[in-house]
Amino acid sequence: MNKSIYPLLVAQFLSAFADNAILFTVIALVMQADHPPPWYVPALQSVFLVAFVVLAPWVGGLADRHPKARILIVANLIKAGGAGLLLLQVEPLLAYCLVGVGAALYSPAKYGILPELAGHAGLVKANSWIEGSTILAILTGMTVGARLADYSVYWALASTIALFMVSAATTLFLPTGLRKPIPEGSKILLFFREVREFLASPRSRFAVLGASLFWAAAAAVRVIVIAWAPAVLLMHNASDIADLTLFLAIGIVAGAALVPRLIPLEHLRRARLPAYAMGLLIVALSFTDAVWPARAVLFLMGTAGGMFIVPINAALQEIGQQGIGSGGAVAMQNFFQNLAMLIAVGGYTAAAAEANQPAIALIVLGGLLMAATFVVVRHLPETTPPANPE
Repeated sequence: MNKSIYPLLVAQFLSAFADNAILFTVIALVMQADHPPPWYVPALQSVFLVAFVVLAPWVGGLADRHPKARILIVANLIKAGGAGLLLLQVEPLLAYCLVGVGAALYSPAKYGILPELAGHAGLVKANSWIEGSTILAILTGMTVGARLADYSVYWALASTIALFMVSAATTLFLPTGLRKPIPEGSKILLFFREVREFLASPRSRFAVLGASLFWAAAAAVRVIVIAWAPAVLLMHNASDIADLTLFLAIGIVAGAALVPRLIPLEHLRRARLPAYAMGLLIVALSFTDAVWPARAVLFLMGTAGGMFIVPINAALQEIGQQGIGSGGAVAMQNFFQNLAMLIAVGGYTAAAAEANQPAIALIVLGGLLMAATFVVVRHLPETTPPANPE
């Protein structure tokens, strides 16, 4: 494994830590308000995701045309700017949207640089490490961020700004990497032409749509749990909810660690099995009414999710590197998965506004995940050759 991946792991950990600390800081602000509207927290998640969908035609090309390490620096500075707006008490929906812009720019560069650092032989392992680093950051970031926000919102936001800046500085140690020429003309037309070509094969179609299913389910579970935990488990502050979702994050780390031995790129179709398990566990959570059983279900759900997403990410990056560019492939993935997340979170936002029960939402979500997985995996062969067998 190329040693250059270590600065990327550190930079990704710090940036993802700050991302989640900001989210739970804003959640703490909302929960401290008198009678916050039930749609506000899902709306926060939605404004973060909008940037991924709107900017998808441009951010992938930027990541492929310019050194990805430098794109990571710019993205971190944008995210720090969004945190600064929160510190200045700008409307959280607007400020958190700017954080989403930075994240939309960051993602194609982060995942796009992995094939350059790891190669085919180490790509699943590199994805396992980067997902493990990300989930560890989520795990610690949301816990520390929620606790610090309960103590002082000012210090919580100031700390996240500092972390974004340190993450940006760390990426200076990464190699500048490869650059791919980008055709001239309308980036929107080019993007959708690449989408059509990329989705022509069952393997790439499953990689894109499978990742979309995972992130839609994960985003919906996170916002549903914020409503479900107070109603069922009687949790009423950000710290308690963050502690509960720790078990989901720990499970994803465990799944990411297990998957390189169980689902190699040549057997991508196996990823459908943990997807089905994840759907069943989302349904099982709706029937849970005590803290420790809920933690156990969330841990197993996370384990299944980690085993589902890691090989899909690796396949997508490898296919993209051989065709439209790894940055472009990740931007395409971000477009589809964040559009799916917007639909999932938007659907729950509408349901919450109508006072529908979160337990019912969990049952519907789990059933839809299993059904959608069955549909997208139908034409994927059991064994497929890698995009680059060397």
